[in-house]
Amino acid sequence: MIAAITAGGRVAGPLAAAIGTDVKALAPFGAGRLIDRSIAAARAAGARRISVIGGTEVRAHCAALVDDVIDEAEDGRENLRLAIESGGAEPLLLLASDLPFVSSEAAEEFVARASGSDLALPLATEADYARAYPGAPPHVTRLGRERVANGSVVYFAPGVAPRVLEIAQRLFVARKSLLRMALLLGPALLLRFLTNRLEIAHVERRANQLFGIDARAVRNASPSLCFDIDGIEDYRYALERAAQG
Repeated sequence: MIAAITAGGRVAGPLAAAIGTDVKALAPFGAGRLIDRSIAAARAAGARRISVIGGTEVRAHCAALVDDVIDEAEDGRENLRLAIESGGAEPLLLLASDLPFVSSEAAEEFVARASGSDLALPLATEADYARAYPGAPPHVTRLGRERVANGSVVYFAPGVAPRVLEIAQRLFVARKSLLRMALLLGPALLLRFLTNRLEIAHVERRANQLFGIDARAVRNASPSLCFDIDGIEDYRYALERAAQG
């Protein structure tokens, strides 16, 4: 299995001031940087090669920690393409670089449960997420009768990632808006979304119809795969939580 970590995200304002850089992946955390957690998790999950997509500062930090640093593009969609294509014909584990709590055990368990599917995304229940991160900034989404936290890790079976590249790029652009994401699913699922009847099973079936793949939500996944740093509140919470042990 190959792992790819996207590290091209830039920040500004209070978060950039707090971390001392505009490269979110390089935010100080613990004894290292945010991206170090994703690298360690990818290794533990069984990646035989790890590629990071980033700029000059990321290369300077990661060159000795990973197998390859791929020069970033200016566009986030293009960086996603670079990450997806790095897997070649092998299984690919795609990770964000801003997962402060991601654990090696969580990544390893996710890959084990994802094996056998073509594409898999971890989902943590609202209850598990709240227990793990009490008082955290909101990261929970409602889908039908369920409330879940979406993971920032994706598993692709061999050869699947290039086949779904176009829709993956479109989802990347829409990732912060549930409505924009629902628009990509077609009118039937959009109606379900607008009437609070869109469930995870509907999305799984739609992916099968569109691409002929077994797309699977790995339910009851570790919340550590779902907490990422979107802004200064998330970062401050992560520092405080880590200091508590």
